[in-house]
Amino acid sequence: MDLALLRTFVTVHRAGSFTRAAALLGLSQPAVTSQIRTLERQLGRPLFLRQAGGVTPTTIGDELAHKAAPHLDALVEIAETGLDEDSSVRTLHLAGPPEFTAERALPALTTLTGQEGHRYALRASFGTADEVLEGLAAGHHDLALTTARPRGGLLAATPLCDEEHVLVAGKNWAARIGPGKLRRKGALPLENLPVVEVHETLPFVSRYWAAVFDTRPAAAGAVIVPDLRAVLACAASGAGLAVLPRYLCADALAHGDVVALLEPAVPPLRTYFLVVRTGTLAMPHMARAHEWLLRAAVHWA
Repeated sequence: MDLALLRTFVTVHRAGSFTRAAALLGLSQPAVTSQIRTLERQLGRPLFLRQAGGVTPTTIGDELAHKAAPHLDALVEIAETGLDEDSSVRTLHLAGPPEFTAERALPALTTLTGQEGHRYALRASFGTADEVLEGLAAGHHDLALTTARPRGGLLAATPLCDEEHVLVAGKNWAARIGPGKLRRKGALPLENLPVVEVHETLPFVSRYWAAVFDTRPAAAGAVIVPDLRAVLACAASGAGLAVLPRYLCADALAHGDVVALLEPAVPPLRTYFLVVRTGTLAMPHMARAHEWLLRAAVHWA
């Protein structure tokens, strides 16, 4: 079987589209289509079902991808590094949400870049869970950090750490609310308080209110900014209440810049997953980075 056909097939399987696969391979779409048809004729089975938004692998297509992809990735590894892996610098492409990637993952991985024999070049991309998982499946990233566990067998996810969420406010709002006024069943109506959030749908506040108060918030955001670090800065300046990961606001809490309004017995948690393409952990540099992040995460709690 022609390895070039298999490479094109695996790329289409990961990209979910002939058009995206053609761009990744540097080929025309008709060339990709022709190669897939040739492979299907050789196997005597259809590998993809054509749809308006792309292609969906058949059962045979999934089976072939899961068997072939790890071996093709290993061949690419050999071709890129040569026989002496330690003599080359490997580029690791990481993707995840901006705050967690910047504050947690990158500081952990940058220690690899200077270790003798463990030389890495790091490239980081930020995006939503859907964006980073789509990019990982298409081969744009090597590792993805996400709070969404991927489905199917193409991507493999390992729980990385739990993120505790805290309801905070600046000193002015904390003094105005006063101790004991924010009880478990929500004696203080949220609609009377301004909220700082990352989106108009109030995802962090809604998740917190559902977990702690068993209700839904009915407030509009006073400040909407798509970065939790900016949310923290706005809350500290007195713009309103915010729900933040504890790791992100721990220093601000310690210095009194923001105040935790409630400490529930069971705080709301969100799990992060470390995701790779199935089979790529057979590559030594991938396995090392994967293990390094898992080891670092032990201390993040």
